[in-house]
Amino acid sequence: MQRRKYLKAIATGSATFALAGCVGGGDDGDDESSDGGDESSDGGDGDDESSDGGDSQYGLSNGVVTVGSDIPYKPFEYRTEDGDLTGFDVKMAEAIYVDEMGLDYEFQPTAWDGIIPSLNNGNFRVIMSAMTINDERAEKVDFSEPYFTAYQTVVVIEGGDVSSKQDLEGKAVGVQKGTTGETAAEQLKEELGGNLEIQSYDQITGAFDALINNQVSAVVNDNTVNGEFVAEQDGVGFLEGEGAAEEAGQDAPPYLTLTVENYGIAFRQEDDEFNKAVNEALAAVKESGRYDEIYNEFFAG
Repeated sequence: MQRRKYLKAIATGSATFALAGCVGGGDDGDDESSDGGDESSDGGDGDDESSDGGDSQYGLSNGVVTVGSDIPYKPFEYRTEDGDLTGFDVKMAEAIYVDEMGLDYEFQPTAWDGIIPSLNNGNFRVIMSAMTINDERAEKVDFSEPYFTAYQTVVVIEGGDVSSKQDLEGKAVGVQKGTTGETAAEQLKEELGGNLEIQSYDQITGAFDALINNQVSAVVNDNTVNGEFVAEQDGVGFLEGEGAAEEAGQDAPPYLTLTVENYGIAFRQEDDEFNKAVNEALAAVKESGRYDEIYNEFFAG
């Protein structure tokens, strides 16, 4: 069982992409400026920044890009002990919107299972929340160019009765509702002849708690978030084995990968001008080396 080597593995998988180039609501009432990650209360009805109008650039209200995000989802978006909002997505928002585009930003905590409808209802302008680009979502939103590569992985109790993918047959796994982890678990269930119970939770912390309390035998989730859990929780580790990364010919991490995925920023469909501008800013962040600095802050070492 690989326990402490996950950061090196994540760097191997995702930093290559960088060079080539989902959980409960945050604390209410403690808004922070974009210097520390600006965050407001949950979506609401009156925060529409229509892509069609407005006198300011891109139809933004006071030059502020409102960002829907399922917070916390460490290391992508979470609060520090001092209450400041941080994470990979938060730092990328600062680099893209503030440094490159001369705008401001504000994160709005939003439940994952309603985040796309909330975007399309005009509650915020974009989604930055470790969202995997896939065909189903692309029918409802448009995406930026990919900005991160991730894998669906499995964490289990170390020294327990699950040491291979086949050992999951007849057992229960925990996932977060509406995520590609849930989809990967459904595919695994099919692979195991239907002999797998999937327990879906509103927040990924619910799945992690279920694993610790022996209510499930494993959790299926993104490698980076699983890696944070492995690093912070004694007695858990990644399930090992060859998988999707090897099949894709990638320099695979030393644990089982069920999928290879790319994250993107989500936009309302036909918000083409703003999408194009953000893609140009994203490319500039990568070319300047700022992307690598942010990546190394949260994933390398």
